[in-house]
Amino acid sequence: MGWEIRRFGAYWGLLTHPSGATGDGPLLTDIAMKLKLDIVQLAGRDGDTPYNLQRTLEAIATCAPGTDIVMFPEAQLTGFLDPSNLAECAEPLDGPSVGAVMAAARARDVAVVVGLIENDGGRFYNTTVFVTPDGIALRYRKTHLWVSEHGVVLPGDRFATIEWRGVRIGLLICYDNEFPETGRALAALGAELILITDGNMEPYRPVHRTSATARAMENQVFAVVANRVGDSSHDVVFAGGSLAADPFGNLIFEAGNTESRHTVELDFDQLAASRAVYDYRRDQRLHIAGERIEHASGLRELLIP
Repeated sequence: MGWEIRRFGAYWGLLTHPSGATGDGPLLTDIAMKLKLDIVQLAGRDGDTPYNLQRTLEAIATCAPGTDIVMFPEAQLTGFLDPSNLAECAEPLDGPSVGAVMAAARARDVAVVVGLIENDGGRFYNTTVFVTPDGIALRYRKTHLWVSEHGVVLPGDRFATIEWRGVRIGLLICYDNEFPETGRALAALGAELILITDGNMEPYRPVHRTSATARAMENQVFAVVANRVGDSSHDVVFAGGSLAADPFGNLIFEAGNTESRHTVELDFDQLAASRAVYDYRRDQRLHIAGERIEHASGLRELLIP
């Protein structure tokens, strides 16, 4: 009789033999690695953190059993800010809103991808965090600022990935997704899944469908977008269209333009299938520049030169 494979959450754990022995067993290359994502497409309120936080916590608390990651749109907690309310509404990462999200993630044993306008000692950033039951595993500051963000927030200076339940994950924010170099940077850090928090507005909805599927295809990874819907205090209408794309660049799902939730299970066996004949990472000749830092925690960073 062979090994019994025990599944913990979304990853495969130790192998147990009927004799009682345990071990790592085979490399498990023939075992399907999967993650279950809950993509929450919401209408937010700019500058109304209590309202946005309440809706965020409600969504986390009601995620489906077995969910691994709950994902929200860009700047979900604070909404988008401007000079009139920036100092008042932006929050530090050790502030009450992110703390509440950490507690909610711990209560449901999930990771949460959520954004806010961050106040770091009077310096402001458009930031997305990857929160696990143990705390903030990854902080990403938007590196490519949209037209209206210049003079309000500062750009980030690095890309980063972290491993969660056996899958290496990187983050992008909205306009970042439109630059091929951002996906290449995350791929250089081993990303298998790119999560994009989005605040894309009309009439640009097709742009993010095209760019997200392109980032997935050209890096042979999964890409998932969570976008906002509804009106804004800044006279724009958010486009919705949250989506997931597979490593071939095919759409797995695409949302409409109203509030919705979508559960998707990603099968990471498709990574090997997409690279079976050609592998872009192996074959590329022009590589992303910048210092690379490997942390003991598993965090990998690529600094923008």
